[in-house]
Amino acid sequence: MKLLLNKKILVTGISSKYSIAYGIAKALQKAGADLVITCQNKKLKSRIKKILNNLNPIDIITCDVSQDNEIDLLFVKLSKIWSKFDGLIHSIAYTNSIQLNDDYIKVINRNDFVKAHEISSYSFVALSKASFNMLNENSSLVTITYLGSNKVVPNYNVMGVAKASLEANVRYMAYSMGKNNIKVNAISSGPIKTISSYKIKNFKSMFSYYLSHNCIKKEITIDNIGNVAVFLCSDLSNGITGEVINVDNGFNILSCSPI
Repeated sequence: MKLLLNKKILVTGISSKYSIAYGIAKALQKAGADLVITCQNKKLKSRIKKILNNLNPIDIITCDVSQDNEIDLLFVKLSKIWSKFDGLIHSIAYTNSIQLNDDYIKVINRNDFVKAHEISSYSFVALSKASFNMLNENSSLVTITYLGSNKVVPNYNVMGVAKASLEANVRYMAYSMGKNNIKVNAISSGPIKTISSYKIKNFKSMFSYYLSHNCIKKEITIDNIGNVAVFLCSDLSNGITGEVINVDNGFNILSCSPI
């Protein structure tokens, strides 16, 4: 049975075949969903077209989420494809790479703090608000977060603060949009080898520690995240909203190293 047959889902955040959003898009399509993909600009669009051959999305639409007019235009374009749709995958995050490579207090500044929150947190509610009148009943909005939102991960810095904002965003959005039977949830992923993660100083050491200290002693893959996104976008998840679902092989429950 295809859980998402006839569901129409907008997927943001694919930049390469290693992206979490790419794993989610693969899983959504396998489950029967029709997809439209967004990317930041035309240059990125030409690049990701080469990796989306097996996905066959209905369209790829450019949208710089830092610009309100581009968000509005995205849904004008989308309305010409779908009058209504059933889900949004938000897998967008950004900070200046200098913010991921030193002590938090040393590197933080006003501009980078604001930009990290604008792109990584505000964009989720901005996209959701702009699409509100196009969302079907029982639609699902899903974003991607990380453990650094509530525990200190050295060098993750302002991204941890922005992810904390994103998770609070999820709860307030769930309350607001629940009146219209729209679910809003987040997936908190274990560390995954993506282009973005390698920008974090000492990521390899962090990843090695994670592998040896999670409950199942395995990597989390983009396919694992994709499968949970399928569940959250399906009617099987009705009744679940405002939640952060940890997909990290139990790493988040451990308080110390094994003795």
